Amino acid sequence: MRPQRYNALTSQYFAAAAGAGVLEGARVGRGAAGSRLQGTWVQFDLEVHNERISAARFLAFGCPHTIAVCSRVTELALGREIYASLPDGIDSLRAQFDVPVEKLGRLLTVEDAWGAAVAAARRRAEA
Repeated sequence: MRPQRYNALTSQYFAAAAGAGVLEGARVGRGAAGSRLQGTWVQFDLEVHNERISAARFLAFGCPHTIAVCSRVTELALGREIYASLPDGIDSLRAQFDVPVEKLGRLLTVEDAWGAAVAAARRRAEA
């Protein structure tokens, strides 16, 4: 079996894993999706002020593509209005990070975790 090769963007974001960690506080919404037993688990923490994302962090268990995409998503999210959809779409992320089609489910896990975090952040803001 041939070892997996990653494009430059995947290698860069995987190595740095900027945005990795957790956030705490009254304005933080947390959402997770996936399962470690199934090979991919993702959690996002989003801090929101005035309907804009002021801080974003992630924890992830998965392949380098999963971790790299999560890192990029937290970077893209800063300063944006809070929406249930990812700051960049699945198709765009898949192309940027050269994610093989057989790993598309991992990107869907990222998307589900993002949606859960947004929902949690909105509930916190309404409380």
